[in-house]
Amino acid sequence: MLSDYQRYRLYEILPGASIWLTLLLGLVLAFVRPLWVIYFVIVFDIYWVLKVINFAFYLIIAWSRYYRTKKIDWKKKLSLELNNWQNKKHLVFLTLYNETWDVVKTAVESIAGAVYDPTKFIIVVAGEERKKENYELILNNIKNEFGKNFGEIIGTLHPADLAGEIPGKGSNLHYAERQMQKILDERNLNYEEIIATIFDIDTVCNSQYFAYLTYLYCTHPRPTHSSFQPVALYNNNMWESPAILRIMAFGTTFWLMTMLARQDALVTFSSHSMSFAAIVKAGFHEKRIVSEDSRIFYQCFLANNGDYEVTPMYMAVSMDTVRDDKWWQSFKNLYRQQRRWAWGVEHVPYLIWEFKKKGKLIPWWKKFKWIFVEWEGKWSWGVVAILITILGRLPMWVAPESVRQSALFFNAPHMLENLMIMAMLGMILSAALSLPLLPRRAEKIAWYKYILMLLQWLLLPISMIFISAIPAIDAVTHLMLGKYLGFNVSQKKRKEDPEQKKEWAVIGRNIK
Repeated sequence: MLSDYQRYRLYEILPGASIWLTLLLGLVLAFVRPLWVIYFVIVFDIYWVLKVINFAFYLIIAWSRYYRTKKIDWKKKLSLELNNWQNKKHLVFLTLYNETWDVVKTAVESIAGAVYDPTKFIIVVAGEERKKENYELILNNIKNEFGKNFGEIIGTLHPADLAGEIPGKGSNLHYAERQMQKILDERNLNYEEIIATIFDIDTVCNSQYFAYLTYLYCTHPRPTHSSFQPVALYNNNMWESPAILRIMAFGTTFWLMTMLARQDALVTFSSHSMSFAAIVKAGFHEKRIVSEDSRIFYQCFLANNGDYEVTPMYMAVSMDTVRDDKWWQSFKNLYRQQRRWAWGVEHVPYLIWEFKKKGKLIPWWKKFKWIFVEWEGKWSWGVVAILITILGRLPMWVAPESVRQSALFFNAPHMLENLMIMAMLGMILSAALSLPLLPRRAEKIAWYKYILMLLQWLLLPISMIFISAIPAIDAVTHLMLGKYLGFNVSQKKRKEDPEQKKEWAVIGRNIK
């Protein structure tokens, strides 16, 4: 009989085992049963082409909704159509570690520039005791420069080395939320009237963000049973970032846009908003994990017995790529960021475990759906690029002469080539749609850089293996072996340039 610990460890092993089993079987069968592998790869490539078509379809839908949304004056729409928004307050959490003032300032400027009643904002600067000096400097700067722009600015200092948590954004956020609960209780404020927004410290929001968010919240039939997810752009420092970083940044944006359009598999990611009542009911952001941004959705889903969703926001918030001064360090930062995102595989054992405890309170099909979404997503992340580019070609190189005489072997290369040409639709569409999302080009940046922004997509196959699949395999293997990853802070730097600083100050307007 397995103990609870052994059973949970088994659940942690399963996702990684499925990925390694796929890769090892593909490798072994390429030598002993090459025709089997060829059949499988052809079928898999057809499946992948269908997924690319699905991706393109929903990306176009999301793109059209995004452009329709940004043309609307949401403050005016809010005032004319609704009368239940005046009592809503916005509680904005900014989690701080060691970020510099120039990064933080542009984020706070964008919130201060919101076309919304400034007295309804409570800004929470959540700092770390491990970086107390930086926290005090940033908090004082925010109060001095923006004290008159908001109803209130509150600082919380997360103590170091608290029991039962790991250092990182989740534990910092958890502490800040508990502190704010005490303050709200002292003021006898209704949690359901408080809209909480969790921003990464480098997040620059559209000036219409909070008016749009308030409209969605007030028109939602049950706003305390939904989170609100915007489009995430990583273009604050896009022009000065290496090509690999730009490709992965746009890839993340387009993946999220398709999820917004589909909605059936949408979970919270990075910066998002939700009712403070939902946060309290879910027990606050998890303080013992790395993927706190998506875990809060599952916490709410479980707390409401499956009656919880994510409402798409077709409006952009802009963040930084993980650029560093040295390209090699930027490469390592990107690898670590991708591995940290892939560490969301920890949701699989969590869901299996918690769904069993819920019994019949949650329908079985909902349980299966969300386990499949998380498991298949990480499996695809880890194996697809390798299957298509390497293992799918291996039988052609190692097959014996008897196999080479078959009609399937002769026709397979042409079939695979045609399928891959069809699959390039996704890359071509991504390249075309990436240009309008670029921030305004500074005068010192040559016009031909736009051409490089298109040509950079030729690096996609390389990035899909080395900066996507391998970090994902790294993450699931760590979980499989019980070597748990801590939270690594993504280093984000910008070049010290006076002209570029002017660009940062207006990014919130540029991404409208």
